[in-house]
Amino acid sequence: MYKYALTLSIVVLTMVSACSNKQTKNNTNKYLVVKPLVTDTSYDRAYAASINSFQNVEIRNKVKGFIEEIYVDEGQKVAKGQVLFSLNSKELEQVISKTDATLQSSLAELKSEEIEFENTKKLFDKNIVSKSELDLYAAKVQIMKAKVTEAKVAKEQAQFHLEYAKIRAPFAGLINRIPHKKGSLVDEGTLLTSISNNEQVFAYFNVSEIDYLDYVQAKNKSNIVHLILANNSPYPHAGVIETTESEFDPNTGNLAFRAKFPNPLKLLKEGGTGKVLVKSSFKKAILIPQKASFEVQGNIYVYVVDQNKKVSTRQITPILRLPNYFILRGGLSASDQVIFEGIQTVKEGDVVETKLVTNPTFS
Repeated sequence: MYKYALTLSIVVLTMVSACSNKQTKNNTNKYLVVKPLVTDTSYDRAYAASINSFQNVEIRNKVKGFIEEIYVDEGQKVAKGQVLFSLNSKELEQVISKTDATLQSSLAELKSEEIEFENTKKLFDKNIVSKSELDLYAAKVQIMKAKVTEAKVAKEQAQFHLEYAKIRAPFAGLINRIPHKKGSLVDEGTLLTSISNNEQVFAYFNVSEIDYLDYVQAKNKSNIVHLILANNSPYPHAGVIETTESEFDPNTGNLAFRAKFPNPLKLLKEGGTGKVLVKSSFKKAILIPQKASFEVQGNIYVYVVDQNKKVSTRQITPILRLPNYFILRGGLSASDQVIFEGIQTVKEGDVVETKLVTNPTFS
């Protein structure tokens, strides 16, 4: 009885296995495949950017003193040469008076020595005094001339210092914060404010070495760029890429670009941020859906089905990763069939049935 039951179980298991295999063969799914799309395309690459004024400088005093008067307010527009601050100048005026007195005294002494020299020369011409005595008075005249020159320089320096007590705008622009108020004692070189010329602004952004090479080697490249503001709204005026840095940053491998934007409404300011959009054009670009790829140890692969319906893996090198598809440098041709769906259930060497999808949705 036991042997009969065992034999019957084996027969049943064999029949179930045979039916299962038959059912699997009859229900073989077709894998959806796509052919790479070869076309001309373009895409805006976004780079984080920092905004700098066309001109932006710090205003510092050249002489020590008390802030006697502040003629401007924060945020005010000023003209080139306009007086912004004045420092207490009484001490400097006294120095000018002192140097002027020294100059007048030196001029008087010079005049006296010149008269002595002329008198001595007359006596020398009559052979009354010696040549050495004449030379002595000539030397005194030269010494006094040097003292006069020294006094003139001292007076000019004092006048410069007095002029430094009035701090002027180096160019037309907008005044920034004023940290020190009227009556404050400020040492030489203290930051009084800063001034910005925002008629135009620079946007600096960093690109990788690959992006840099793609840009400069592009046949139909454009230096026109656009700007997305920090609130994700588009800036209404286009900019122009003017120049790049001369060296790559050894730490990041990036190179800085500089684009200039007009700023008629003064919307852009020093220290602002945004994103610069650089249009990249690709001739005969190879496009495939991202969902057709998989990644192994940092490398990206796809499954390609040959004419014998055999599956093989092929490595691809994207030059640009877009939201739903890759743009490739190479690795595939327009005639290749790439598995679009079901890559999780297939492996190298499998023989599969396929169905070509002519208009895949890259999502």
